Amino acid sequence: MDFLKKYLSEENVEKIVIGKPTQPNGAPSENLARVEAFVKRWRKEMPSVPIVFYDERFTSVLAHRAIIEGGVKKKTRRENKGLVDEVSATIILQDFMNSQRRI
Repeated sequence: MDFLKKYLSEENVEKIVIGKPTQPNGAPSENLARVEAFVKRWRKEMPSVPIVFYDERFTSVLAHRAIIEGGVKKKTRRENKGLVDEVSATIILQDFMNSQRRI
């Protein structure tokens, strides 16, 4: 939260896009409660910057595929556990932005 507050004080941010963890059938995943708790805290502490949920189903699979196709070595993939999360977040944001262009 401190990092995000500092970032917002330095950058012009219109909204935050956050992945909504759901199972492939659309049912809530076990992580949804943690994400919702964060969003509730965010809305209380930073109400001027809205959070938008965006479906994150299959982004980890797409991220793994992109990392492998990008030539990242197996050793690097094993050592950098956050890489999949970073690529997944990029996919979520890109998909969200593409969806907004269609509106």
